[in-house]
Amino acid sequence: MEEELNYVTVTFKGKKKPNDLEIIYDEVKTEQVWDKDPVIQESEKKAPLCTLLPLVAAGLGVVCVILVSVIIALTIHLKTVMSEHNRDNMTLTARNLLLTKKKTDLERQTDELTRERDGLNWTIRVILEHENFPVNTYCPQKVCRPCLDGWVPFQSSCYLFSKDKYSYYWNTWKESQASCKQTVADLVVIDSQEEQEFISNHTEEYHDEKHGYWIGLRKNEMDTWMWVDGSNVTVMYWTAQEPGPRMPCVLSLPREDPMSNWQTAGCSMKNRYIFSLSK
Repeated sequence: MEEELNYVTVTFKGKKKPNDLEIIYDEVKTEQVWDKDPVIQESEKKAPLCTLLPLVAAGLGVVCVILVSVIIALTIHLKTVMSEHNRDNMTLTARNLLLTKKKTDLERQTDELTRERDGLNWTIRVILEHENFPVNTYCPQKVCRPCLDGWVPFQSSCYLFSKDKYSYYWNTWKESQASCKQTVADLVVIDSQEEQEFISNHTEEYHDEKHGYWIGLRKNEMDTWMWVDGSNVTVMYWTAQEPGPRMPCVLSLPREDPMSNWQTAGCSMKNRYIFSLSK
């Protein structure tokens, strides 16, 4: 574009006359400045903001990728730790089961050895009490057992409950005790509730309600209740009827309550009996 020339008139005020005034003309170049398009200016203002959005989005994407990677890594680590923990628990459980089984086996073996030891001690004691030990009776087939045939083991003793059906085979109290001595035993001595329950569970009703089983309890010369082995009475299981003064021997009645079935009787009465032999 060609430059435009504009002439400007300048007037100087002073004391000089107008004729004396000099008129100076000077060339003044002016350039016409055109405003830019407002739309273009707005775009230029917004251009920096538009340029930052992709950068922010990219940054957020990177952060998301990092977070996802961390989550995946933590998940894998957690699964690994849990797997190892479960494996350790399974190993510990298997070890505990093995130890429990070994403990059970050892306890069973200990019980068997204890029974064998008690049986041997009992055999030795029985042998020493006989001048001529009946081997065929106590050790059939050369194997000695804790209890003889027909005897019932309980705790540390063996018990024999007579089961004769006919009165011909029943005995008085003294006859029963004498028969016990032939087997190196005594009429039963009861000193605990467990033993009382055991005996009651192994007796049966027979003949009538007055008949029972002789036990090793009777009055001595001092009119005091005493067991056949000389021990004092520590527990009593009398029936509701109190023992009479003229009945010095004692029966266990199977028809009565297991915890209250002792009844006095005349010592000459014929009854079944209960033997006991400590191992």
